[in-house]
Amino acid sequence: MKLERTSHIISVLVENRSGVLARVSALFSRRAYNIEGLSVGPTQDPEISRITIVVSVEGHALDQVIQQLDKLVNVIAIEEMHESSSVQIELLLVRVSVTAENQEKLQALVAQHGGKVAEMAPTSAIVSLTDTSAKIEALISALNPFGILELTQSGLVAMRRTI
Repeated sequence: MKLERTSHIISVLVENRSGVLARVSALFSRRAYNIEGLSVGPTQDPEISRITIVVSVEGHALDQVIQQLDKLVNVIAIEEMHESSSVQIELLLVRVSVTAENQEKLQALVAQHGGKVAEMAPTSAIVSLTDTSAKIEALISALNPFGILELTQSGLVAMRRTI
């Protein structure tokens, strides 16, 4: 019987201290779980940071990961972010090839996808989009014909929906 791997989004509030991120990521490494996405940033309280982790785990492994995270000294709170009960977005920056002839076509395509052209140069353009993973993937597919020169994504961040 094959166990299905599913991606889970875990939001972890931690004390904003040196070495906390290393201890959190080491926990996943020791168990040979691949972190698919990792984003860290401050919260409204400068003493607290939020780590958003996207991890693919099997069966009951998610419960074990959460229990192990909860044992770390600097962890304040842990919450799994389900798609239906949270807002999940990420940032895309992508550099594509352009010519003078197709710059307007690029701008129209990017606007159609809700993105923006952050920088236009004679032979390339940097496009940005902040949206869901699915919409980012759709824009990447649409940009492929231009020729993708460079691409970076921020990793998913999530916040519980207002109830």
